[in-house]
Amino acid sequence: MARHLFIMDPVSTVVEDQDTSFALMLAAKRAGHSVEHALVQGVSWSAGELTVQAHDVDIALGSTPPVRLGSGTQRAVATYDVVWIRKDPPFDDSYLWLTLLLEHVRGQVEVLNDPRGLREANEKLYTLHFREFMPQSLVTADLSLIGDFVADRGGKAVLKPVDGHGGEGVFVLQSADPNFTPLVESATRLGSRVVMVQEFLPNVRLGDKRILLMDGEILGGLVRVPPNGEIRSNIHVGGSVHRAEITLREREIVETMAPRLAEDGLRFVGLDVIDGMLSEVNVTSPTGIQQMSKLDGRDYAADVIRMLSAQA
Repeated sequence: MARHLFIMDPVSTVVEDQDTSFALMLAAKRAGHSVEHALVQGVSWSAGELTVQAHDVDIALGSTPPVRLGSGTQRAVATYDVVWIRKDPPFDDSYLWLTLLLEHVRGQVEVLNDPRGLREANEKLYTLHFREFMPQSLVTADLSLIGDFVADRGGKAVLKPVDGHGGEGVFVLQSADPNFTPLVESATRLGSRVVMVQEFLPNVRLGDKRILLMDGEILGGLVRVPPNGEIRSNIHVGGSVHRAEITLREREIVETMAPRLAEDGLRFVGLDVIDGMLSEVNVTSPTGIQQMSKLDGRDYAADVIRMLSAQA
């Protein structure tokens, strides 16, 4: 039996039939492992030892709340077998401090994903390592460069904040829009903050594909289709989910990325692909495993736990 620690948001935020963290906790419990929960603020360092205020997890399917916590105990992080970093983005200061603290159990505990990898892999900018699979892109704070880029691509492109998540702050830029300049000024904070601008892919209306990987191997995928009038297909903004087949092009993307992901300790990863183009690499708290499991009739969370157990 292994001991799993989930460092994540409060369990009051858990949605039983949607959350990937819940599915992973449930799968670990069903496999006979112990499961504990902690908040980011519960991690401490003192006298050379990293400790955590952890609570035993009790899962009650179909009840409200589905996750209940036992009494808290201060435990050494090194006593766990697996530590899951499942705090939802954004990757803010508290997320950064957590990864720096977890450096002190490097080599003693399996941490998913690796703290150094999390600091390296901004979910937008990490794609630049694989630019042969990306849409045409620009990363800059320069308003004139953004204007030229959009104009050169027929007057239409997509702007993304590099620290955004869940589709937040993503919108279509059009040169003819009278609000073009104010939008760019707002997104770049008057030219003081970089953004990512990418060519507009018309087939975004058909959805984007989330492909979940474990140790560079494809678990499965799903297609998220945006609601009418939207380019964002995120589930929380109304995107619908559909079963996905993985194409040869997508397998090529995964095979190319796998060595770099392994080098950076990024084991549980979600790729976003639009029309065969790599859009984003999700490493902080990849989601979609429950929806994918329902569509395919397979418990992918159980697969992940089995894979971890086999490597122990």
